Amino acid sequence: MIDDAVASLRDMFSPPFRAVLLKSLGLTLALLAGLWIVLERSAVWIATDGTPWLKTLVEIAAALGLFVALIFLIAPVAMLVAGFFLDELADHVEAKIYAPDRRGRAVPALTSMGLALKFSGVALAVNLAAFALWLLPGVNALVFFVANAYLFSREYFELAAMRYRPIEQARAPRRRHRLTIFVAGLLIALFVATPILNLLTPLFGIGLMARLHKRLTAPAPGLR
Repeated sequence: MIDDAVASLRDMFSPPFRAVLLKSLGLTLALLAGLWIVLERSAVWIATDGTPWLKTLVEIAAALGLFVALIFLIAPVAMLVAGFFLDELADHVEAKIYAPDRRGRAVPALTSMGLALKFSGVALAVNLAAFALWLLPGVNALVFFVANAYLFSREYFELAAMRYRPIEQARAPRRRHRLTIFVAGLLIALFVATPILNLLTPLFGIGLMARLHKRLTAPAPGLR
């Protein structure tokens, strides 16, 4: 597993992964900037008819609230954007670890979009849970870390498996090797928990799980 993680880290600096990274980061920053503008304008509009001191208070509270909110939204938005490129990344990884006739097939577009939304929802839910436990130091970090390890390892592994079999069959090896997959998920959780580095989570996660899937299963051609 350590070898798989090291190989996945190397992949992140390869030209195909750099291209996806630049595209996903550009779209992520554009979405966050758009969200900031909309929310900031909304706060100003709400305070327009108030007294000067109330207007100032609303604007300060809105700025602080937006700053905190965007910190927690960076990871979910990055997951949402990068989710649309995960199949492309998986194909690059498989080109290195599988023979040409053993590589998987792209997940259907609608399914891929659903997975992107699911990844984003999972990231948002975990971040909100950690935020809700903000006043419980230690507990919130543990919940955040364990939940990310479980949820993201499951999602990325199932995506890797779905390139070879339908979703119902993809869940079988995930359940059979749940402990190994969870341990690998701890490495993904390190990315999620680290500011700035969390933007690279999809690149590392799909690379790691594509390799782990190869080691844990022996997919035969034509399963899908």
